[in-house]
Amino acid sequence: MKNKPVQHIKFVATFVIASCAALLSAQSAPIARPANVLYYADAIYYNGHVLTGENLVDGQIRFVSALALRDGQIVAAGSDAVAMALAGPATRKIDLNHAFVMPGFNDAHVHLGHAGMIKLQVDLTGSTSLAEMKRRIQLAATGAPKARWLTGGGWDHTLWTDKTLPTRAEIDMVTAGHRAIFTRIDGHIAIANSAALAAAGITRATADPAGGKIDHDAQGEPTGILRESSAMALVKRLIPPPTEAERRRGLELAMADAVSHGLTSAQDNSDWEDFLVVEKMENEGKLPLRVTEWLAFDAPLDVLKQQRAAHDPSDHLLHTGMLKGFMDGSLGSKTAAMKLPYADDPGNSGLARYEQAKLNAMTKERTQEGFQIGFHAIGDRAAAMALDAYAAAGVNASLRDRIEHAQVVDPDDIPRFKSMGIVASMQPNHLLTDMRWAESRLGAERAKYSYAWSAFLKAGVPLAFGTDYPVEPVTPFRGVYAAITRKDEAGRQSFYPDSALTIAQALYAYTQGAAYAEFSETWKGKLSPGYAADFVILDRDITTIPPADILKTKVIGTFVGGRQVYVGGIKAASAR
Repeated sequence: MKNKPVQHIKFVATFVIASCAALLSAQSAPIARPANVLYYADAIYYNGHVLTGENLVDGQIRFVSALALRDGQIVAAGSDAVAMALAGPATRKIDLNHAFVMPGFNDAHVHLGHAGMIKLQVDLTGSTSLAEMKRRIQLAATGAPKARWLTGGGWDHTLWTDKTLPTRAEIDMVTAGHRAIFTRIDGHIAIANSAALAAAGITRATADPAGGKIDHDAQGEPTGILRESSAMALVKRLIPPPTEAERRRGLELAMADAVSHGLTSAQDNSDWEDFLVVEKMENEGKLPLRVTEWLAFDAPLDVLKQQRAAHDPSDHLLHTGMLKGFMDGSLGSKTAAMKLPYADDPGNSGLARYEQAKLNAMTKERTQEGFQIGFHAIGDRAAAMALDAYAAAGVNASLRDRIEHAQVVDPDDIPRFKSMGIVASMQPNHLLTDMRWAESRLGAERAKYSYAWSAFLKAGVPLAFGTDYPVEPVTPFRGVYAAITRKDEAGRQSFYPDSALTIAQALYAYTQGAAYAEFSETWKGKLSPGYAADFVILDRDITTIPPADILKTKVIGTFVGGRQVYVGGIKAASAR
């Protein structure tokens, strides 16, 4: 269906009025209900172009014109007549005016707490040079109370002309004596200034912590670069934790960002303290999207069991999910654990976060307690370690254990995903950032089997897509574009295009595939009777337009359980 700007404007105007005034009242006598139907619909959306999501896994794209909703669920999806058969005196009827509707996006991998904190701290995202990064830091330092730490993140040195990591001396110039530490966009490197290193007691004699690394210059002095969480923790443990009010404000900002881009569900890796704040938001009726909160794999087993029991697991709006563990770091930081050294850094093969024997024992112990597990693994050695741990624990397909990212996987290991039913939880948008340097870092041979979404699908491996927000923007449309083109956003550079997916495959991974990865495929992920009324209204049909236009997609409305949580730039109250 071609985009029709006049119709779009007309629909937005109607939709905003409807949203602010209890939508539309019933204006005509209801069509007779089928004899076996004992209820009226709460709302009917008709005259639309509705992608149900049914049979996406088979590559089929099916459209209907109307949806009927009751108690937050889809009760009919079909023709206008089929839906209108459920209309009653109080049923709200909303004319979609041919707008494109599809199941809401289920982001299989986000960090809402971290995203929120970046929004409240020094946001260095998108800094195109060291000078720009320093300018933002200096602006934040001006007028800040002397005792206050300067924190934040989002910087990415691979965007800079010289691609050189910053040093503490350069950060010292603009921090005005404040202790400061700023995390790289991937969360696996941080730059600390001299005052922060001194406060932490980090000197040339400080040993690298297990699983981490402290960079040193030619004279043996620390440069300020701290690699991986164990090294960053030497400094970050000194920073006062955010208050509950700060966490709340950050989460509200991150969630508003999410629903404005069409997310109706998020599988989140944040602090337990963040989960408690989200729980309060739910109790107040102010949680705008569904959240599955991951727990920390490294936490003591008794703590994990207490956290799992702390919230009703059958709560479809908020509950705890899998255990998240980290095998390695990232390609951008050269801390992803590789089987062979980096092509552009022959003395470095990354950092593995575990000894295999300990990893195996912990995985088995947690598996026996019924926990689903997901391991962050960027490098091929990290993926192999995770697979070895799953094998040692006796993992099978019913557990739906996961490997998060799986950016570089030895082709010989892909059948192991299939045999144990491991879900490949991946983020196609990473390729848009990484393709500028991925092949030089990996070498041509490894690059061929990196970001191998189609190879997993062809092997019968379940595939779930997410964004890794805030490492990448929360919009799923970048990921859909990357998955079907394997080109940069300018459309000039491609990366092994034979590994691209179809639009049906990409949308499936962002909806039903992501739902499968969290055991919720029986009630959300498509617009069928009995499924949650989680849907988005977009300004274009992303299944038919040129791929480049997918990047321009705007969300007109986001609905969770039939409740409006975002419309045309206006955030609604809640999803309750």
